[in-house]
Amino acid sequence: MKLIKDVSRTPSEVRPPRMERLARLPVFFALEGKRAVVAGGSPGAAWKAELLMATGAIVDVYAAVPGEEMLALAADAPNGAIALHGRNWSEDDLRGAAIAIGAFEDEAEAGRFAAAARACGVPVNVVDKPDFCDFAFGSIVNRSPLVIGISTDGAAPVFAQAIRARFEALIPMGFARWAEAAKGYRRRLAAAGLSFAARRRFWQFFTARAVKEPNAFPGKKEFQSLLERTKGEGDKLDAGSVTLVGAGPGDPELLTLRAVRALQSADVILIDDLVSPEILDFARREAKKLLVGKAGYGPSCRQEEINATMVSLAKAGKRVVRLKGGDPMIFGRAGEELAACEAAGIAVEVVPGISAAQGAAARLGVSLTHRKLARRVQYVTGHGKDGKLRQDLDWAGIADPAATTALYMSARTLAEFAERAIAHGLAPSTPAVAVSQATRPGETVAAATIAALPALLASKPLPGPVLVLIGRVLTKRLERSVHDGDMERGLKQKRHLAG
Repeated sequence: MKLIKDVSRTPSEVRPPRMERLARLPVFFALEGKRAVVAGGSPGAAWKAELLMATGAIVDVYAAVPGEEMLALAADAPNGAIALHGRNWSEDDLRGAAIAIGAFEDEAEAGRFAAAARACGVPVNVVDKPDFCDFAFGSIVNRSPLVIGISTDGAAPVFAQAIRARFEALIPMGFARWAEAAKGYRRRLAAAGLSFAARRRFWQFFTARAVKEPNAFPGKKEFQSLLERTKGEGDKLDAGSVTLVGAGPGDPELLTLRAVRALQSADVILIDDLVSPEILDFARREAKKLLVGKAGYGPSCRQEEINATMVSLAKAGKRVVRLKGGDPMIFGRAGEELAACEAAGIAVEVVPGISAAQGAAARLGVSLTHRKLARRVQYVTGHGKDGKLRQDLDWAGIADPAATTALYMSARTLAEFAERAIAHGLAPSTPAVAVSQATRPGETVAAATIAALPALLASKPLPGPVLVLIGRVLTKRLERSVHDGDMERGLKQKRHLAG
């Protein structure tokens, strides 16, 4: 085996991925007291006029023959003012308007209206004619001032309505009161003289209370209670902290809720190479992201440097998330990082994640334990600090036929591992499965006996990271691969979408 060169690198900033293409920009117009124009008297025009009035807009409707719905709306105008003009629109009517809505059957008339509005610098929407629209109306979930808009860019309105129904069921009506209370709380909180960290903590307490008691009526007493609770945390609010977070094996849908909360409250995120880029979509966009990756046999940041970076950021008052692939407590050097934080007096906690072994087993449909086949699971490292196979492994335990072994980081040591395990009594026919990029879109599986797997992987290497599972619980999985006549079976499946 070749000696491994000491190749190191320093922490480097990772820029968040660019926003994926948006079919529509979701913006919210502030129309209180502003003039809005509606041209047309159809039921569709009446509904749009009612929406505009709900925002507090002053609505001018131009319709030579207004329909019953429009007449009824004008006779009983809730939440705003409406003026019904019994004539067709003109270009002069559009001047000075904040927004313009048209409802026309005739394509030419729709085109003229859209062109006139744009000439006057007015955003325009023509009902059911997307080619003439600067913006679109989505399905609305109204818990004002909490408002959710849902758009499919006109591709599937029924789908958008179904999603809206889901949100309606999930979001309590009482959230409207909490959102309204937040507007008043924000002004009072600004006058309380709290630090940025303390204000953020206040809103965390606020959110937790709203979720727990959505039907409560928040008022001055509630504000004072939350404020006192925030102040009660004292100096530790401005002190930095470190959270070791397990990112799971790759699929972002396998993140825990606690991991998501940690990512959303972080100031700085220190990221391993094995973390899927999609995981960062759950992080605060404002958070600074530093790559401190440790790649087997490749350039890596020294652990001492990672520890020093983590501690110095926390001492500067930052909320630091150390984001690791899989579970941070399994071959993630969490012990060294915990010790560094404790020695520096830094508050530290751990958010566990789904391990690579658990993720791979789930995708294979294999239970790692079995009443008849496996009474225990063992996690084993495939190499030591020098990159070579460790000599102090429990070979008797690895050879135990009643154990399932999850072998990590064995890309270059698998042949030696298999030879030593077989020499210590592991049956050469024991099933073994190598899983590359478990739970990710490029997931690939190679199945063989433990005696044959090293040669199989040598002939057709799998892209990292690779985990090897060994044990009798994999018998059916191996039999299926043999039956299919494909000892190396590239699944390369896309992640299953929820729902």
